[in-house]
Amino acid sequence: MATNLELFADYFQIHILDEDSDADFSDVWTAQTVLDGLGVAEGGLAIGTDVNFTVAVAVHLLADQPDDDSDDFDHVVEASLSLASGRLVVLGCTDDVDAAARFDMPAGWTRIRASRRGLAAAALPDLDAEDEPEDTEEIRLQAWAAPYYEPHIIKRWARPDAKPVL
Repeated sequence: MATNLELFADYFQIHILDEDSDADFSDVWTAQTVLDGLGVAEGGLAIGTDVNFTVAVAVHLLADQPDDDSDDFDHVVEASLSLASGRLVVLGCTDDVDAAARFDMPAGWTRIRASRRGLAAAALPDLDAEDEPEDTEEIRLQAWAAPYYEPHIIKRWARPDAKPVL
């Protein structure tokens, strides 16, 4: 069962935190992490988006690692997050953390898989059809208890208008 959220992806990102975290994302974005769509800080993850407006986010809390369904998505990343508090917080970059969605999880290491789709339509929307559902970037967040593993880019998407990073 999923919890569906609509978050404002200000500065092209959403955040996933441990409830007790004061994660600082000011230095996580480099040319490489922007391409990866993933910034990792102590106590939090920043998931890059291709839009600087509202995104649809579905949060799935799982008992085990899910099957690979990356063929259904444009861009898929995974990273580990330490949940010392046992509370996962999901919010837009500039949202009020006190009002953010919270989810109970086992305390300890949690693996987060962020799967994004609808990126081409969202990044290059039809300007004559604003706010159409087909122009909304969708992000599925899957979370399950798992030992720490290095971040992993499962599937990479590049904007059609992207310039190569030298």
